[in-house]
Amino acid sequence: MNKLIFRKFSTDILTFFLLSSISITLIVWVIQGVNLLDIVSEQGHAIKVYFVYTLLNIPKIFSKLMVFTYFLALFVIISRYEDNNEILIFWTNGIKKITFINFIGKISLIIVLIQLSFNLAIVPYTQNLAQEHLKKSSVNFFPKIIQEKKFSNITQNLTIFVETNNEKGDLKGIYIKEKLDNDKDKIIIASTGNLLNDKSKYSFKLSDGKIINLDKKGNFNLGFKETEYDLTKINSKTRKEKEIDELESSFLFKCLEKFVDFRKDNNLRCGNENSFLLKDIYEELFKRFINPIYIIIVSLISTLIIMKNKIEQLQNYYKFILFITGFTLIIFSELTYKFIFESIYLEILTIILPLIFVLIFYLFILIKSNFKLSHL
Repeated sequence: MNKLIFRKFSTDILTFFLLSSISITLIVWVIQGVNLLDIVSEQGHAIKVYFVYTLLNIPKIFSKLMVFTYFLALFVIISRYEDNNEILIFWTNGIKKITFINFIGKISLIIVLIQLSFNLAIVPYTQNLAQEHLKKSSVNFFPKIIQEKKFSNITQNLTIFVETNNEKGDLKGIYIKEKLDNDKDKIIIASTGNLLNDKSKYSFKLSDGKIINLDKKGNFNLGFKETEYDLTKINSKTRKEKEIDELESSFLFKCLEKFVDFRKDNNLRCGNENSFLLKDIYEELFKRFINPIYIIIVSLISTLIIMKNKIEQLQNYYKFILFITGFTLIIFSELTYKFIFESIYLEILTIILPLIFVLIFYLFILIKSNFKLSHL
């Protein structure tokens, strides 16, 4: 009988957790998607590229929200059981409150492992995949970007101006400026031209113009009757360097080999061409490992609901205070890593603080449950 009770209870929690996680993740995903529209409007990528890129950001959003959605699931389900007196089923079947709390602890440990797998493997992989997808995709949104009598900054390296542009792609008065490597610029001026599209691979067919190559030494002019300018080779504004949240956890661990030296020099770097500060790597590892521990903390806070206040009128205030406490700790968990370099003592405190919270809340619940049990 007890197994059936716990099975229904765990099913209710996990169902609410999944539904709330998916719902809130989708809301945040849509909002983030609007903010990422510059991938199309400014970086020149196709809608398909934009959609795949935003989809690959879903695991990161899901992982970020996991502590909150799990806390919300526990809080709502336990409150519902309490309000509907369904919680009495546990006590009348001989289940002790500490057993009930330990069962929630086991579920919480599973959620911790899930978030760790997201933080350490899934999120870095999908973030890296998303950025690689942008890098490999061609810039193929030129028809709508190129406007008449306007200097269009197509990408970070390319500016195009046309005097006229009709629906057939016939152009007049064309000016193209491409920034090359080593402080070199290439300017192409043409009287007429066409925007060609071969299987979404765009190019300009230009007539009656000249090419001007500019560098520190001067310029070199070359006239032409007809030439073709390939637009698929153009780099977009998409960044080329990896962000730290795209790095594999194994790489971050390797960088910690320099940790002892880092204590002497905060400007130590790691990675290809020493592109990442060791400080940032340490912060990233901290976020990936320490934040999931707060899942256990907020689960213990949720279980305090069953320590019912004797004054019924104060029960709602009691729940409100518990919810605010849990929510505050979730916010705190996102800010703690900012303090880890203030001093060695503060760093140690920041690392062990989640464990201290777990111990304090569990001991408090243990004491309260024993007190209550003696009066049942």
